[in-house]
Amino acid sequence: MREVGHFIGGMHVAGTSGCTTEIFQPMDGTVQGHVALATPAEVRAAVENAKAAQPAWAATNPQRRVRVMRKFLELVEAEYDSLAELLAREHGKTIPDAKGDIQRGLEVVEVCLGAAHMLKGEFSDSAGTGIDVYSMRQPLGVVAGITPFNFPAMIPLWKAGPAIVSGNAFILKPSERDPGVPMRLAELFIEAGLPAGIFNVVNGDKQAVDAILDDPDIKAVGFVGSTPIAQYIYTRATANGKRAQCFGGAKNHMIIMPDADMDQTVDALIGAGYGSAGERCMAISVAVPVGKDTADRLVERLIPRVESLKVGPSTDMSADYGPVVTKQALERIQGYVNLGVEEGAKLVVDGRGFTMQGYENGFYMGGCLFDHVTPDMRIYKEEIFGPVLGIVRADTYEDAIRLPNEHEYGNGVAIFTRDGDAARDFASRVQVGMVGINVPIPVPIAYYTFGGWKGSGFGDLNQHGPDAFRFYTKTKTVTSRWPSGVKDGAEFVIPTMK
Repeated sequence: MREVGHFIGGMHVAGTSGCTTEIFQPMDGTVQGHVALATPAEVRAAVENAKAAQPAWAATNPQRRVRVMRKFLELVEAEYDSLAELLAREHGKTIPDAKGDIQRGLEVVEVCLGAAHMLKGEFSDSAGTGIDVYSMRQPLGVVAGITPFNFPAMIPLWKAGPAIVSGNAFILKPSERDPGVPMRLAELFIEAGLPAGIFNVVNGDKQAVDAILDDPDIKAVGFVGSTPIAQYIYTRATANGKRAQCFGGAKNHMIIMPDADMDQTVDALIGAGYGSAGERCMAISVAVPVGKDTADRLVERLIPRVESLKVGPSTDMSADYGPVVTKQALERIQGYVNLGVEEGAKLVVDGRGFTMQGYENGFYMGGCLFDHVTPDMRIYKEEIFGPVLGIVRADTYEDAIRLPNEHEYGNGVAIFTRDGDAARDFASRVQVGMVGINVPIPVPIAYYTFGGWKGSGFGDLNQHGPDAFRFYTKTKTVTSRWPSGVKDGAEFVIPTMK
């Protein structure tokens, strides 16, 4: 039975609170171990270690910081298979999907190898007579990331990579449901040459989160999770004078135009709607066919595909998706399906009774498909975070685009069409942060930024790409003049470049 503590000051530290929570193996429901829940004192210990180590790390030139990141990248790639298996066993996603989780995180680390360029300031020669003006980007100091269970490798690396390579010390509070990969990443950072104290991991619950939000030495906080918690963290962090970058829930729509390639559309919906058992913020959970004929053709094609989805244990390399993360998550998803039936939606594929032979205690949910969902239903308004796809029929294109525009969430959206004019109009008018055109999951590549609008995002700057370096640094601007022997005399008006 594994006992997971914290990683502070470059070493594993046992928890002292006496409070732990269980780490499950979702594919069979067994308990793998226990993870300690940090006290405020333990969070403070991590902060003190980070604060002591950060000045020397900030004084290290960017190229040398990049060398550590390059070595870390090599070490993670060497352990790709074992990390993916650890991730899959704690989270429930299939091993191929776990590898994708790790790879998307490494892509951000790869962008961090260009940090020396990203951190360059600006220079203006002779902005005034004998005056030069230049700017520099400097680290904030100690920063923190609070990350979710569904991407235990990717999102910690999205946060930690840019923060660390920019010269900050980083404190990670990962999900207590699957802490194994974050703890191993901490070990690999040390092995790569990162100084002790620059990357710390504190496992915990709300008490640890509040300690992070209230600590005066933590200058910025990044979060990914549900919208109510994102709003809570953003409000409390900013009230304490911190920068905050908080991303919440989603209800991602896919608009299907009458001219769309239906084979391509169905393939996209199956993968985007049911991959990772729907436990991702960029999953498509609402299909919006335009016109009755489009809707009828879509449903006819979807039903057999959803019915034939292969659900299996995380170690089954041929499974389309694995179990959900906990028994509580399974019960919540089933509750939403029950609610959808009560609300009057037509459940055309029912996956509630799914069981896996030999894994009867695992947290499995078969694929569910609703037709005739309407915008007033809770299964449309709320994020289900499971393998459940709802179809909302739209009479016209204008009706279709109104749905994502009026929804409280604005994370991702897609349109499938062969009409360039429709696609261009959609990309311009839709009120959503990330848009796919014949791409079902429009997660930007790592050198662009990731972020939703409306109730899906709180804060001015997004994750990864140039925004990450802006978020984790502050700009200092210097106006310089060297004495030339000219006596100008005192001036009492505001300086200008006249």
